[in-house]
Amino acid sequence: MKLSFPHMGNLWVGLKAALEDLGQEVIVPPRPSKRTLDLGGLHGPEFACLPLKVNLGGFIEALEAGAEGILQAGGCGPCRFGYYGEVQREILQRLGYRFEMILLEPPGGNWRQFVAGLRRVTGNRPWLKVIGAIRFGLRKLSVLDDLERRAAWVRAREMRPGGADRVLASAIRRVDAAGTMREVEALGGQLREELSALEVDPTRQPLKVRIVGEIFVVLEPFVNHDLERQLGRLGVEAHRTLYISEWFGEHVLPNPFRRKASHAADQAAKPYLGHLVGGDGWESVGYAVISSRDGTDGVVHLNPFTCMPETVAQSILPKVSRELQIPVISFIIDEHTGTAGLLTRLEAFVDLMARRRHQRGVSAGAAAGGGD
Repeated sequence: MKLSFPHMGNLWVGLKAALEDLGQEVIVPPRPSKRTLDLGGLHGPEFACLPLKVNLGGFIEALEAGAEGILQAGGCGPCRFGYYGEVQREILQRLGYRFEMILLEPPGGNWRQFVAGLRRVTGNRPWLKVIGAIRFGLRKLSVLDDLERRAAWVRAREMRPGGADRVLASAIRRVDAAGTMREVEALGGQLREELSALEVDPTRQPLKVRIVGEIFVVLEPFVNHDLERQLGRLGVEAHRTLYISEWFGEHVLPNPFRRKASHAADQAAKPYLGHLVGGDGWESVGYAVISSRDGTDGVVHLNPFTCMPETVAQSILPKVSRELQIPVISFIIDEHTGTAGLLTRLEAFVDLMARRRHQRGVSAGAAAGGGD
């Protein structure tokens, strides 16, 4: 069976590696484009959030390319994501496509159903082989995540803009092509050296921004209008709170002996949001609180239109911003969001953060002078 899956940033690299290591034939969906979004918007429910529409369009493109099965995650809790697999299945079948939708629901109390779905995906291979394939895919994702973190630092300081982006584009192709764990490890070191070799201004002290919000719009550059690169071109060091290898380790294969990375954010959110609201809403609030303490200059919040968890977070973030003196800007993302409008607001936000940093510096200097 030829399997396909959501694209979502670099997720496809890890899924492709794991499935091919298990002997499965893979149809990688095309990188999301305007056609992808148009297809999803045409056939998807108008009130659905953007991730459903983009993934629906991607599934149509994958089925057109010969996919026979679609791998989709399930979910539970307040977020509507848990329904999307079934909704997408019904829409695609109504359009006349013949395929198998394989939903991997969170284990919860039904481990038998989860294992059955996993067996279908893995071709009933031995568990040791399955674990090895998952480790291989995760290692590729970890290498790319590490490079993206490093690129954020370089991008805001590089003397010749665009170098970090070129290394990252090359990294995705080369990591995808790596056939063994040893190749991936060697390639990771080589790519880190290539980033380090770019000429930067070490004296530059760029503004620092943390990007929070719903996982799909945070991870997929097409959907967020290349937000990280836009910020880098404005001289801002931008870091996401979500990286796919970490998310996978926390939510798909959690280690019961290791505290999850977002634990601190969950605790920080409690004075403002005392309970889980689904999706990434709790973490969006918590990381905004943390940003007020760790020297971050501002927070960019990405909210897919009609996303309930992020709408809750968005309603709370102004209070966090006001009480903790941390600038926050929210972008509500849908199929009508334009790059020009987003960039205009982003430039104004960068100017705001720069003025605040300058004012804090002046105030600190005045206070120091007053004490002499």
